[in-house]
Amino acid sequence: MINTQAPGLPANDLYLAWQVLRSEQPRLRARDAAEQLAVSEAELVASRMGVDTLRLRPVWAELLPALGELGYVMALTRNEHCVHERKGYYREVTVMANGQMGLVVSADIDLRLFLGGWASVFAIEEQTSKGTQRSIQVFDRQGTAVHKVFLTEDSQLSAWEPLLERFAEAQQSVALDLQPQPSTTPSQPDAVIDANALRVGWSALKDTHHFFALLKKHGTTRTQALRLAGREWAEPLDIRELPKLMEQAGAREVPIMVFVGNRHCIQIHSGPVQNLRWMDTWFNVLDPEFNLHLKTTGVIELWRVRKPSSDGVITSWEAFDADGELVVQLFGARKPGIPEREDWRALAEEAVALSA
Repeated sequence: MINTQAPGLPANDLYLAWQVLRSEQPRLRARDAAEQLAVSEAELVASRMGVDTLRLRPVWAELLPALGELGYVMALTRNEHCVHERKGYYREVTVMANGQMGLVVSADIDLRLFLGGWASVFAIEEQTSKGTQRSIQVFDRQGTAVHKVFLTEDSQLSAWEPLLERFAEAQQSVALDLQPQPSTTPSQPDAVIDANALRVGWSALKDTHHFFALLKKHGTTRTQALRLAGREWAEPLDIRELPKLMEQAGAREVPIMVFVGNRHCIQIHSGPVQNLRWMDTWFNVLDPEFNLHLKTTGVIELWRVRKPSSDGVITSWEAFDADGELVVQLFGARKPGIPEREDWRALAEEAVALSA
């Protein structure tokens, strides 16, 4: 049990306002409550300190490997329009020497971590209608949730308290030192971009991981590059094709890779998708090990993208929101050094592209 430093509820207006809101909307999630209360989710979580929340030291190179001691957990990463939940074990954790990047590359939990943007971390022990829910939650400098890890009924509960004791901040301060969102560089007009040079660079790619460097070199945004690349490399699709693709992947038992991320974390599922359900405008994967919740109204653009590599052409479907932010990316399941699956390529190429 988390030891609170002061008995009773914290005497702050934010916590009390949140409790009133929860009494009116019992199923309201913290992210949505924060939006309604005009604060960040990190501020909302910090307001719980002294009740059921403990602030931890943001020592990522030590804390992340220690999460493996919790055993079987559920890792959650999301953006504005898509939530990715994957159960498994935090294993094979690597944090680069400069502390800016990290990887988790276990067979089930697969993460790319951009630690330079990680700022605060809390342990939460919340009483719910289903019992006690324990989680580790990480936030960026804007107070937005980056990544969360939830204990499951199969976790090593005996490791929870020792982990909290080891990583608890000595001073349980609610101060977050939040910073404004960094300004983004406005996209350049298409006419400014050397589209021919972009296409030449695209055709010379040897690794899909070099794609970001290509965009940076030519000063283009991702969706702008897709528009300018030519139909050999990128084709727009009807956004309604996205759930259809996943349904067909499930029906044909084609294993896929599902990438969902935000500015500071990308989470990947590799494997089949089977239990697919619509709930209003949300399209969901509800498999035992993997859940996906896609708010389809948030997807404004959908592209079929082909990138050359030393393993042959790699085909992906990429969905974007109104701000040009990547919502979800789909590939055929594969490992580096292995060509793309023929069944995935056939499936990915079936949808008819939109006319110019």
